[in-house]
Amino acid sequence: MDYKTTLNLTDTTFPMRGNLPQREPQWVSQWEENGIYKAIRQASDGRPKFILHDGPPYANGSIHIGHAVNKILKDIIVKSRNMAGYDAHYVPGWDCHGMPIEIQIEKKFGKSLPVAEVQSKARAYAYEQIESQKHDFKRLGVLGQWDNPYLTMNFKNEANEIRVLGRILEKGYVFRGLKPVNWCFDCGSALAEAEVEYADRTDPAIDVAFPFADPQAVASAFGVPSVSSGAIVIWTTTPWTIPSNQALNLHPEVVYALVRLNQSHASGEHLILARERVEPCLQEWGLAGEIIATCNGSDLEGLQFRHPLAQLHAGYDRTSPVYLGDYVTTDTGTGVVHSAPSYGVEDFVSCKAHGMQDKDILNPVMGDGHYAESLPLFGGQLIWKANPAIVKALEQAGTLIKHEPHQHSYMHCWRHKTPVIYRATSQWFAGMDITPNEGGDTLRESALKAIDETAFYPSWGRARLHNMIANRPDWTLSRQRQWGVPMAFFVHKETGDLHPDTPRLLEEVAKRVEKDGIEAWQNMDTTDLLGDEARHYEKNRDTLDVWFDSGSTHSTVIGGPENAQDGSHGELLQWPADLYLEGSDQHRGWFHSSLLTGCMLYGRAPYKGLLTHGFVVDGHGRKMSKSVGNVVAPQEVSDALGAEILRLWVGSTDYAGELSISKEILKRVVEGYRRIRNTLRFLLANLSDFKATQHSIPAPDLLEIDRYAIAMTQSMQQEVLAHYEQYDFHPAVSRLQHFCSEDLGAFYLDVLKDRLYTSAPSSHARRSAQTAIFHITQSLLKLMAPILSFTAEEAWQVLQQEGVLNVEDVPSQKTIFAQCYHTMPALDNAQDLNSKWSRVREIRAQVQKDLEVLRTDGKIGASLQAEIQIECGPVDAEILNSVGDQLKFVLIVSSATVVSGPGDEIRVLARASEHTKCARCWHYVADVGSDANHPDICARCVSNLAEASGG
Repeated sequence: MDYKTTLNLTDTTFPMRGNLPQREPQWVSQWEENGIYKAIRQASDGRPKFILHDGPPYANGSIHIGHAVNKILKDIIVKSRNMAGYDAHYVPGWDCHGMPIEIQIEKKFGKSLPVAEVQSKARAYAYEQIESQKHDFKRLGVLGQWDNPYLTMNFKNEANEIRVLGRILEKGYVFRGLKPVNWCFDCGSALAEAEVEYADRTDPAIDVAFPFADPQAVASAFGVPSVSSGAIVIWTTTPWTIPSNQALNLHPEVVYALVRLNQSHASGEHLILARERVEPCLQEWGLAGEIIATCNGSDLEGLQFRHPLAQLHAGYDRTSPVYLGDYVTTDTGTGVVHSAPSYGVEDFVSCKAHGMQDKDILNPVMGDGHYAESLPLFGGQLIWKANPAIVKALEQAGTLIKHEPHQHSYMHCWRHKTPVIYRATSQWFAGMDITPNEGGDTLRESALKAIDETAFYPSWGRARLHNMIANRPDWTLSRQRQWGVPMAFFVHKETGDLHPDTPRLLEEVAKRVEKDGIEAWQNMDTTDLLGDEARHYEKNRDTLDVWFDSGSTHSTVIGGPENAQDGSHGELLQWPADLYLEGSDQHRGWFHSSLLTGCMLYGRAPYKGLLTHGFVVDGHGRKMSKSVGNVVAPQEVSDALGAEILRLWVGSTDYAGELSISKEILKRVVEGYRRIRNTLRFLLANLSDFKATQHSIPAPDLLEIDRYAIAMTQSMQQEVLAHYEQYDFHPAVSRLQHFCSEDLGAFYLDVLKDRLYTSAPSSHARRSAQTAIFHITQSLLKLMAPILSFTAEEAWQVLQQEGVLNVEDVPSQKTIFAQCYHTMPALDNAQDLNSKWSRVREIRAQVQKDLEVLRTDGKIGASLQAEIQIECGPVDAEILNSVGDQLKFVLIVSSATVVSGPGDEIRVLARASEHTKCARCWHYVADVGSDANHPDICARCVSNLAEASGG
């Protein structure tokens, strides 16, 4: 007889090979067709809300691996919160206005388009990009309200943003003024802090002499009888700022030296510089001299020095006063800083603090990077190309002491990768240190308090954001572009003042924008709202910083704390959000701008927690670069291996630091995935003839090892859920993988095979095992679902199709994502079971090791050929004997006896069995052939066959 046909070798429609690249798109389509996200919402209705507010990606270009990491992490969190019993909506969003899209329109259609046409084409372009990115995000298995996302260019959001501007204006935070801002010549606009990156650049480093304007005043300050001629020396890497010099800065407490040179020099007989810089500077300049007097910087305050180009052109015939500044250092240079207030924040603050008026500040650099034609000697030149000419002019004037190339880290535009300068322009600002009209804390103070009240994942994000807020300048709100939400102010043509009825006017504009978009402002004639007053006012042409767009979405989309319906998606969401999640660069970006708008509007952060993930690098830790050829595109990974592999890679990687990815790393992820899938296939195959409502056995009636398996699973589930609660996914994945490979594969399922295969199909022993497997499978699938979404959904559908779940077709059963985490059967002695069986497994591991030695020595073949005797201490003996007749099945041997001895040492005595091997269960036992009708099998198998046939 072929006894193999009598075994319970059940099968499942869940295939061994996932065939992920081909099948995943089918799941995406099926989820959409079946309204899965809606089913999740119906199942979650009425539960406490959990809101992860989506930081909007920019609607330009294909998504990259960083986008994939971001969206997958968000999806894992939203799904895990839903399954933890929350109503976790996910409304994806897009950032739609701003420079990059406008630049794309200029590239395609030219720079001279009318504003209305730019806005029309930009809006259409943004929609195209959104659809493309949306397709790729869905392909990653991300579930959300894709049919109604939030877009910053939705008319209602544009209108609400204008209303937000009006509210912070009324609160007193908004002002207009001249200030140096980050300026990109290619953008032709101010940049936000988050739009500036640093890269190495080589510039001329120059040491420049500013001649004494009043030698006797210098002598008096240093306490010497007289000096003839000389100069104070500065060092700078921006020669192009020299034509705009208007002051010099010294540190009040630094000691400065008056040095008499030992040789004649074009700059005169004396030099002034910080005392501790005298020796290195003279050596570097090839000069020699001696210090004849010293004084503190405070003693030099107010002294005047001539501009270094004064001898070449009357336009530079002016003096520069000494102002004191605590920011002056002596690490490099001369300890003297030249001040061009238009091109440095500290310079500007210093000059303004000493009474300089805006009208007196020199600002010859135009928005395109060229000097104004009226600038003496260098008019019309691009500042970078003017550097050599300025160096040459200083040399001609006899005021250049030294120049050399200098490589340094310098500000660049993150879009154009071109150098950025500080440039004083008239802009609209949100004041960091302004006390609002209603009193209370300044914006900086309230933001710092809000940071203290926010949870950070990882914790180091708190200090990073705190330092940025503590040290940041006023927020430049205005931009000089066309594709953006307008700062819809009416400004007096002569005074520059806002119309006195500005709050009401902003609301009138917002109503029109809500109906027709920002184009309504462009098309609006001033007389439409101002009537006869229109002749005195003009429309402000600035647009709002795009970071204001996204940074105010907690109000424009969610709706703020009081009037949720005002937000475009306020009926779904809840303020403040439980979590914002973005890359680490968003401490200076979206996290930052959202914090400031939240504090201006509502006095607190719009989020309870901030989660930060790192950037993606290759396997060698290098930044992704097309030129290096190490870019990993998520679309290519999905097409080759499956998005599931990307999801598992994200889940198993510590996102707090850099996330490394390469073909080799993904190959290891694939191997890990296969082990999980193989475990699932075994579980599902052995449930294919199990109907939960008919065959489940109550927990107290289960075999002890099955009760232990449930207790073990419950313990694992608690660990994984604790990790999920802290958004700590890589240890959760590690625990799940260990559970599949070690707890199940290497132990429980290994032990279970004999009982599953050889017992009668409906026997108590087999149904006990299947009951445990049923609960294990439920727990495992639901814990996996947030990360391995396609696989968990596929397995869940198999459970339904094969009748294991036997559930009605209600919305919550359409998808595993509408489920909550599995509730395991209650066990009175779960802790004792875990403790006991953990020890059994330790002993089993030693037995397996000793058997492997015997196998290597050729004394046994398979472990079932062995008969063993375990000599151990009384405690271990009691544990092993309590397992009873099941011990040999646990150890996978044909016979196992236990002998209690005086010590605690475990000794395994093993020998090959002399009995015959059962042709059905492969155990070597004495009663093989005891039944004449079945001469090749053991009595246990005969009994199981009889039970199976109803005999």
